[in-house]
Amino acid sequence: MTINDEGVYNGMPALDLGEQGWERPWSGPNGGQCVETKRLADGRVAIRQSTDPAGPALIYTPEEIAAFVRGVKQGLADHLVAR
Repeated sequence: MTINDEGVYNGMPALDLGEQGWERPWSGPNGGQCVETKRLADGRVAIRQSTDPAGPALIYTPEEIAAFVRGVKQGLADHLVAR
């Protein structure tokens, strides 16, 4: 399925982005509850929950993804998993 840039928006149904190209880069022993990512043709990145593939997709720019990854590497998200 091909979608034009104007048709891709934050919160859109992930199924509208097609089934091909989704990856689970952070899969682990968590019972199949994974975040899935998909690089879109314009460089943006879609993220969805693997247990709800028809649910909403969050759409991020490459710069937003890079900032998030940098922050995680610097420990800025550690409080999200602190117990």
